[in-house]
Amino acid sequence: MNYDFKTVERAWQSEWELNPVTKTRPTGSGKKYYCLDMFPYPSGSGLHVGHWRGYVLSDVYARMKWLDGYNVLHPMGWDAFGLPAENAAIQLGIHPRISTERNIATFKEQLHDIAAIYDWDKEINTTDPDYYKWTQWIFLQMYKAGLAYEAFAPINWCTSCLTGLANEEVVDGTCDRCGSAVELKEVRQWMLRITSYAQKLLDGLDTLEWPEKVKLMQRNWIGKSDGLIFSFQVKDSDLIIETFSAHFEAFAADTFLVIAPDHPLLERLLEGVTNKQEILDFCATVIRDRELKLDDKEPRGIFTGRYVVDLVGNGDLPIWVASFALAHYGTGIVRCNAHDTRDFAFAKKYMIPLKVVLVPQDVELAQRVKNLEECFTDTQQGILLEPSSFAGKRAGSVRDEIIDYCVQRGWARKHTSYKLRDWIFSRQRYWGEPIPLIHCARCGIVPVPEDQLPVVLPDVEKYQPTGTGESPLAGISAWVNTACPTCGGSAKRETNTMPQWAGSCWYFLRYPNPHLKTKAFDQKDMRYWLPVDLYVGGIEHAILHLLYARFYVKVLHDLGYLSFDEPFKHLFNQGMVLKYSEKSGLVEKMSKSKGNVVSPDQMVDKYGSDVLRMYMLFMGPPELDCEWQDTGLEGIKRFLQRFWTFMTDTHNHTQEYNEQTARRIHTFMKDFQERLDRFKPNTAIASFMELLNDLTAKQMRLTPVQIEVLATLLSCMAPHMASELLRIVVGKQLHECAWPTYDPALVTVTTARIIVQVNGKVRAQLDVPCGMHQHEVEKTAKPLVSKWLEHTTLIKIIFISDKLINFVVQ
Repeated sequence: MNYDFKTVERAWQSEWELNPVTKTRPTGSGKKYYCLDMFPYPSGSGLHVGHWRGYVLSDVYARMKWLDGYNVLHPMGWDAFGLPAENAAIQLGIHPRISTERNIATFKEQLHDIAAIYDWDKEINTTDPDYYKWTQWIFLQMYKAGLAYEAFAPINWCTSCLTGLANEEVVDGTCDRCGSAVELKEVRQWMLRITSYAQKLLDGLDTLEWPEKVKLMQRNWIGKSDGLIFSFQVKDSDLIIETFSAHFEAFAADTFLVIAPDHPLLERLLEGVTNKQEILDFCATVIRDRELKLDDKEPRGIFTGRYVVDLVGNGDLPIWVASFALAHYGTGIVRCNAHDTRDFAFAKKYMIPLKVVLVPQDVELAQRVKNLEECFTDTQQGILLEPSSFAGKRAGSVRDEIIDYCVQRGWARKHTSYKLRDWIFSRQRYWGEPIPLIHCARCGIVPVPEDQLPVVLPDVEKYQPTGTGESPLAGISAWVNTACPTCGGSAKRETNTMPQWAGSCWYFLRYPNPHLKTKAFDQKDMRYWLPVDLYVGGIEHAILHLLYARFYVKVLHDLGYLSFDEPFKHLFNQGMVLKYSEKSGLVEKMSKSKGNVVSPDQMVDKYGSDVLRMYMLFMGPPELDCEWQDTGLEGIKRFLQRFWTFMTDTHNHTQEYNEQTARRIHTFMKDFQERLDRFKPNTAIASFMELLNDLTAKQMRLTPVQIEVLATLLSCMAPHMASELLRIVVGKQLHECAWPTYDPALVTVTTARIIVQVNGKVRAQLDVPCGMHQHEVEKTAKPLVSKWLEHTTLIKIIFISDKLINFVVQ
């Protein structure tokens, strides 16, 4: 009979709304499983099929655990504050609250079609004052702990949009929204001391079941380097400067120093230099180009006119400003030599003398290095020429001795440096969480008392950016002017708002009890539900979101609010769904601007939710990008129709137990489970297809128990069809079933298929008990190939146990 997916899916979705059997049970109700999607920003364009890939994947594992008796928390919410929502609202000419509410309603309607077992009683929205009250509370705890501070910092300023931009929003020095030029603007900011947690963030990665590429990306972002700090006195000055080097093995080769163009000591260093303004102008250009991410492949520099006295013995070393030196890395000043490709190119460009102290073992190549024809950088395998104490030794083998050598002579000290910078945590925009601080002329900066939270974002008509570098909130005097909580005098509220990251850094802590009024989260809930067991989301969040969320959790742990310091045990990053774009002529990530978006609504209407769910799982390994092909939906549709036809045909039903059928079913169950456990749902579906082919070809008949098993397994991927099969064939509801497990005794291989050959050509196949001896196989095999053995002389027999028997004749 034909499967009417529209009627079936409509009926079951209505049933699940009226009777939400998958609802999360109270805290402490048995073994738990916390399955979490990276919650979406509700854009006006709605969901496309790429979003389904992650949501369906997580739902497979949530459903498995639910059927296995776990208390499952599988929530959904909205990351709705921030620049994207505000900019979209400006374009539409409406308030961001209105556009956000509309977008959330659209997303919820679309998510309904997925039939994921979300518990909508757990829904959260980062723009809800009942939620961001606790976002503000967490900020206050950081502020009180000295982890939040005020500073002036340059931001990317769009000259057309009149607003600050994140680094990611600047492309080749222009605004990625309007294409206008971007300039740097010094603005008062709030910062978080994430650098204080650099080592803890690194150490925690070793404990996580995360993709290695994600852990590597985070390690590189944090950028730890162990090395030496060398001290120098600037010649003809009382100024002492320090340099940091992580690759110091060739320190005796150093012939010049470079300083970052934005180094705080640069002004003092240039005192009395005749071309000081020329140098500062050069620095300003380099800083601007760097912040705007303009291409700067070739290093640029300018001589400061200053030298340092080198205690190592290389004379007076010139100090240059270099475009590649970073003020926030190490000390912002670097010793340079012939054994770094960037230093080498810089010195060649500006004709700075170089000295070679490290050579390869190859004599011919070593001579080219000594002649400065090539740059040799291998500080592990290279042979040192200087200093004399290490001459002839492999540099990597004497690293620790070199450290002691330099430290004992007073030239250097040990130091660890990180590339990680403190987090700029404020935005000069309207649509964000107000920062709960008050500025008092008498008391300074005062936290808003916790019993006065939330500081509610005022509902205003005009929220567009001001163009002054201040938030639009600064112009709302009735909101800004307030009383100081400490002295009672006149004071002003902080007008910067938090970035979009603020709400997404801790939302997973709120899901277990989102309606809690007295605190951000309950300790009982935290001990039971957290950490998250499975976190699914895109690789685009591999660095910042995950790093910031880990930082929040580690801070709350150290402050005594959490018993764990890592939020996500197991992370899975799904690949993107790509599609051909007629505008570019390329296969690209789906985007409304590229005109290559595929709406899930249309696919569900044409094929049904189950078909689309299974196709998203079948497209390829879920961790890899894949290209959308409509034809793939047809294949899944045919498979599900065949499965429905086989399962509903009473000729395929029986009450009698058949061991061969039972073995095939249990072998499939084992294979299906193992593939899902390895996060290979695409091959798990292939296993289902192979099973159906066998059931059909061999006309196997299934008992009610076996039908229940197969329908239950299918339910994690195609819940509507599975539920309907259970109802009409077995007389059960899905929630009355349990996730099936295979019987090890029935998956033990007891028979072997022997290939029978004559002179290497396959002539027959033979199923025999495993381990049968050669002479027994010969007796059974010879009659099958008798016509090829007649009138021949048997030369020899090649026998491979349980695999092959070959009669060699002439």
